[in-house]
Amino acid sequence: MQYDKEITKLEKSAVKLAVRIPKEEVVSQYNALLAKYAKSLQLPGFRKGHVPAPVLERKLGDALKQETSGELVEKSLTEIFEKIDEKPLPYSQPKLENDPKVDLNAGFEFEVTYEVFPAVPAITFEGVVLNDPQVAVGKAELEAELKQIQERNALVLDKKDEEVVAKGDIVTIDYWEVDEAGTEVPGSRRDDFVFTVGSGHLYQFDDDIVGMKKGETRQFLKTYADDAENGFAGKTLTFKVTAKAVKIRNLPDIDDELAQDVNEKYQTLADLKAALTKQLESQRDDRLRELKIESLLNQLVKKNPIELPESMLQAQLEMRWEQFLGQFGDRRQSESAFSKMKDGAMAEWRGATETQLKSRLIVEHLLKDRNIACAPEELEAEYGRIAERMEVSVEDVQKQYAEGSYKEYLADEVKDRKLYDELFKQVKVEKGGKMTFESLFAPPEHDHEGHGHEHSGEKA
Repeated sequence: MQYDKEITKLEKSAVKLAVRIPKEEVVSQYNALLAKYAKSLQLPGFRKGHVPAPVLERKLGDALKQETSGELVEKSLTEIFEKIDEKPLPYSQPKLENDPKVDLNAGFEFEVTYEVFPAVPAITFEGVVLNDPQVAVGKAELEAELKQIQERNALVLDKKDEEVVAKGDIVTIDYWEVDEAGTEVPGSRRDDFVFTVGSGHLYQFDDDIVGMKKGETRQFLKTYADDAENGFAGKTLTFKVTAKAVKIRNLPDIDDELAQDVNEKYQTLADLKAALTKQLESQRDDRLRELKIESLLNQLVKKNPIELPESMLQAQLEMRWEQFLGQFGDRRQSESAFSKMKDGAMAEWRGATETQLKSRLIVEHLLKDRNIACAPEELEAEYGRIAERMEVSVEDVQKQYAEGSYKEYLADEVKDRKLYDELFKQVKVEKGGKMTFESLFAPPEHDHEGHGHEHSGEKA
């Protein structure tokens, strides 16, 4: 097909594609459609396939030209997109501008605008400085870990019917919102929800159900602070909650017997403590590396501007929303319950999501620019590290990663780690001040990512 094209770059990683098709191509496409309909249409007074072209043109002239316009646009764009680098993103369709019309006495011109994969500039590292905090693993951290093990190995027992809900109990509840008339708000109901009182519920009514007995239904008002981060800031809602089951944890002693219950390879509490210390140190090192990577990427994003297409950002936000809904089991029910939150949640996620996308674009650019790959022997070594950490055989790990795309994901992780190791040597890393183990893993002060203090439930 004959055509001329011109590509103009626009803002936010978009382009305008102008296409000019000569008169001969326009007439040829029009005549081909005319011949097709002449063979297939049957009009009064004419046998099928014998309708004269002038008659068809009188009957279908405008429709034929409109269809010719569509065919010219589709055919030319299909050929052009196969050849050019500036291909449209899959998240949105090219937009046809100004509704172009076919004129059989002239060529056909049209323009489409669409978003393309964002360009990544040559990456600069000037001024990047990383902080390396000093975090010790001591007695307090070990005791906290032992406390968690104690709680995980607790027996969960039903409370007596006359006993009331207290902090730390595991409760099963039904809850729903009611309006001013006392009518249940559609989509707000959640049945058989299990959680630990005091762990934090989306609606923050942990304290309001303390003192309830099994079988009791309680109605109460909840007024949320103006800075509440659960999507209900400044609102007052009325809830009804029914306590269906109340359970308590019976904690075991922290001794040699508990150590043996955790794993038969531990004969004494000292054995367990030694293993836990090693695990905590590994967690610390992993977390410190995560923070260094996060700081590095955040600085690179600021120093290397990238224009993100809106469709790419919106697609990622929709994916995060789907993941959020997936936390709550029944997707249809959760979508209805949280629909009012969606716009606010996506607005809060927008900044972080934009940074994550730009970070990944920079990483992919650097991986390609530096020709970083994962050799077979490096993948085998990674299998060995995973096997040691999980205390299983290398063969079991290989079987696990042989399914689906897991092997490719693992190879990508190896490549990312190699890249970060190179970059840490390239930028300045300063020794930081002391930090507690607990604060190392604490969420940021203004973490708006979750809306998700509610979790899918605990098995009691």
